Amino acid sequence: MKILIAADGSPFTKRMLAYLAAHDEWLGEHHQYTVLTVHAPLPPHAASAVGREACDRYYQEEAAAVLEPVRKFFEQQGLQAQFQSKVGAVAATIAETADHGGFDLVLMGSHGHGSLATLVLGSVTAKVLSLTRTPVLVVK
Repeated sequence: MKILIAADGSPFTKRMLAYLAAHDEWLGEHHQYTVLTVHAPLPPHAASAVGREACDRYYQEEAAAVLEPVRKFFEQQGLQAQFQSKVGAVAATIAETADHGGFDLVLMGSHGHGSLATLVLGSVTAKVLSLTRTPVLVVK
């Protein structure tokens, strides 16, 4: 199975990894893993003020902070994974990566906002569910 793991560096990512470690059916050499972190683009006026190089450095540093603990998790499990970092609309980028990458499953943690908070704030998880054709396993 080809699994896309959406990671944002939050405690919910850690909870999702703990779930993964506790369930043999999702963890093992018989699966292919790609870990993806997506960062929303900086506002255009801020990006132009600091310049392209500073923006790129910022995105790289943010991605490294999110991906490094996940990389260590996979090393501890003795498993290989690919790591990707993208900039864009978070939910749409996750869904597009899942659909166009031929993934069998998206695994992601949920912040667990209530329905009112989701209505007001939106939810990356809810948006991914509505945008992708790929099955999504949400760990709460």
